[in-house]
Amino acid sequence: MQTKKLGSQGLTASAIGLGCMGMSEFYGARNDNESLKTLQHAIAIGVTFWDTADAYGPFTNEQLVGKALKGTRDKITLATKFGIVRDPSNPQLRSFNGSPVYAKTACEASLKRLQTDVIDLYYLHRVDASTPIEETAGAMAALVKEGKIKAIGFSEISSATLRRAHAVHPVTAVQSEYSLWTRDPEDDILQTCAELGIAFVAYSPLGRGFLTGQIKKEADFDADDYRRFSPRFQGANFQKNLDLVTALEKLAAQKRCTPSQLALAWVMAQGDHIFPIPGTKRIKYLDENVGSLNISFTKKELAEMDAIFPQHAAAGLRYPEQMMGSLNK
Repeated sequence: MQTKKLGSQGLTASAIGLGCMGMSEFYGARNDNESLKTLQHAIAIGVTFWDTADAYGPFTNEQLVGKALKGTRDKITLATKFGIVRDPSNPQLRSFNGSPVYAKTACEASLKRLQTDVIDLYYLHRVDASTPIEETAGAMAALVKEGKIKAIGFSEISSATLRRAHAVHPVTAVQSEYSLWTRDPEDDILQTCAELGIAFVAYSPLGRGFLTGQIKKEADFDADDYRRFSPRFQGANFQKNLDLVTALEKLAAQKRCTPSQLALAWVMAQGDHIFPIPGTKRIKYLDENVGSLNISFTKKELAEMDAIFPQHAAAGLRYPEQMMGSLNK
């Protein structure tokens, strides 16, 4: 497995990571035994950049990852997040908290659930509009000084806000959705990260599973699957986006790889500072994703993919409208 520098503060990570969210929530039934086997297999094949968050479950995903870390902690570049607060009585309700006091208490709670003394990369999950980013970054810097975390990051942050945070303490990574059908980061945040020596971590690089070619109809989702409520998977948008995937499948056949591998390889081809973290709870898909590291492109092939998937090619918002309002712009 290829490893690379993760930002400019001394961390390294496997070139492709593992998003753990779907092991506990959002994408169908959970199976902790299967997920633990997948996490163990990830270690065996060198996929050692793991991503979780206290909001996933909530809390249960960190607990699951904590179990997998026993005896293997030194092999893992561990990332988790704080800042999305879910109502215990109704987890669908959420608020945002980036206050210094909350940053400290949330970190302590994550350390306990993860059964570790230190978190390698600690993200603010969403920018809290009621707390100046300088205060949040300062609190995270204090956690670095205390040895609770090694590096700080931010998820779904604008370039302007990132620069303000980076002036308080060097930022190691920015995490945002990025894939063939979500190319918004190309507007500026990708370039800002490259300029400042910050890693860019691409979540949902497979379009929440849609770019795998495995989803053909809404009935393919479980009744409680998050994607049933996502605009890109509804009504006329579904078929328009399925047409894009059909084109991707044809390109993949020409490259003698799977659509997933082609989509992941494209993400990595956009910059050496980019780390995709596709999520899966199954070993066979983890192995398939790792196979993307063997794919390279000619300029002509990249141009062909750009022509099929230009910016804003996907039909529909990437989140429901209310959730889109929580993104820092």
